[in-house]
Amino acid sequence: MKAAVGGDKAGKPARHQAGGFLMGLVAGLLIGLAVALAVALYITKAPNLFLNKVPQRTTEQDSAETERNRNWDPNAPLSGKPGVRAASAAASGAVAAASAASAGAAPAANPTVAAASAPAASRAGKDPAAILAGGATAPASDPYVYFVQTGAYTRSDDAEQQKAKLALSGLSARITDREQAGRTVYRVRLGPFPTREEADSLLTRLQELSIEAQIVRVEKP
Repeated sequence: MKAAVGGDKAGKPARHQAGGFLMGLVAGLLIGLAVALAVALYITKAPNLFLNKVPQRTTEQDSAETERNRNWDPNAPLSGKPGVRAASAAASGAVAAASAASAGAAPAANPTVAAASAPAASRAGKDPAAILAGGATAPASDPYVYFVQTGAYTRSDDAEQQKAKLALSGLSARITDREQAGRTVYRVRLGPFPTREEADSLLTRLQELSIEAQIVRVEKP
């Protein structure tokens, strides 16, 4: 009878230890899951230290760059249209006159007229022959030569077609190339002409043939 009682007492601690081990195992698993969840939340909300901090181009910038390349005109920097140049000069003159009026000063003269008259006055005052002749001066040699340009193209084939079109009208042109804005521009020109009058005469003839052209002035070497 005593042996049976002793055996029962020995079995109870063994079962109690097994139940405690299972409870500890479950508790450990729950704690591990909680820690893993906390670490995952921290990683997702924390700033990424490996994020590339170099600013990236936006789609608006790419589209603006594409639009500028599409509307690029190789003829614009060489020489503007006469109407555009006249409008720009008039606007500049109006701004200068308004500034002078607001400051209480007399309006400045036309810079083109002033630039043209200043060298003539200087030559008249310093040329002994002019003094002896009573103010009459000999015409000075033009330091420039003139070309009549009928176009500037980014493709040599287009320039060749323009040259052939001029040849059909009895005009001999030549093609020159230069680097402009990182691109090669092919220019179709007639000349050179020693005077502006000869270039103007050819320009008038081209306008009668409905060929757009412009005069380009180049300083003599």
